[in-house]
Amino acid sequence: MQQMRQGGPPPSPSCSSTSDCFPLSPLNTAAAAAAACGSETSDEPQKHEVSAQQAPTLLSRMRSIVIFYLCYLLCLCLSVACVVCVCVWNSRWRGGFAWDGSALQFNWHPVLMVTGLVVLYGNAAVLYRIPLTWGHNKLPWKLLHAAVMLLALILSIVGLCAVFDFHNAKSTPNLYSLHSWIGIAATALFAMQWVVGMGGFLLPCSPMYLRKLLKPVHVWMGIGILLLSIAACISGINEKLFFVLKGNSGGVQPYSALPPEALLGNSLGVLIFAFGLVVLKILSNYEWQRPDSRPEDMAYTPVLQEENE
Repeated sequence: MQQMRQGGPPPSPSCSSTSDCFPLSPLNTAAAAAAACGSETSDEPQKHEVSAQQAPTLLSRMRSIVIFYLCYLLCLCLSVACVVCVCVWNSRWRGGFAWDGSALQFNWHPVLMVTGLVVLYGNAAVLYRIPLTWGHNKLPWKLLHAAVMLLALILSIVGLCAVFDFHNAKSTPNLYSLHSWIGIAATALFAMQWVVGMGGFLLPCSPMYLRKLLKPVHVWMGIGILLLSIAACISGINEKLFFVLKGNSGGVQPYSALPPEALLGNSLGVLIFAFGLVVLKILSNYEWQRPDSRPEDMAYTPVLQEENE
């Protein structure tokens, strides 16, 4: 009553004693003490400050996603362009396709190798980067990744069978050129990569330490196989153009004259190279990695233990 007569402020109802305002526990902070003492500081400015800090991050994230989809759209367009070009080249200028040991059987070789070893392989490699797949069960995308890779491997093996059968029918030596060495190496490593990936990441019996060990090797080998595949396809296109465009008496223009067939073949090589650059750009961007695949968030879970993420 005396304090009210003197005009002093009434005591705070929350601070009946010193121990109530400032607990003796060392774990309590000054902010907690202020809250216990009935601090009148509003939480609204703090929320506004957090929102202001998150806005640039959200904007940057949205910009990154838009750029990803532009790159992914370019990747798909280049995929279609590569397949169309190699099919048109071998159907229009090389006579079409057959499986009879003739040159028409050889035409399956470039079509299947470009489609399988480069286009399908590259698209399967970037499946995990699609933002629409984030936050969902990873199992369907694992299976789709493995299935597309298996299809690419099968097409590549059939493409090798086509060229070996053709060479054997014509008594042509096998595996004598640098192109053939690179192609065989890429396909063999691809087969090993798929088998090891299936055993290490999809089988529930694979131990945790093995999956942790295989993850960086799997990624590194995948990029290396893609580079080998691109080198094999480009060198094979150039080798084929040198063989068929010799400028003989049959009216065929030499390669040096750059006839329409040479223009298409060179364009196909450029498209394959551009496709590889876009795929490598997608794979190398840290912001486009699936969140649960980043080093700090790695969770290696076998198929039968996969959870919704």
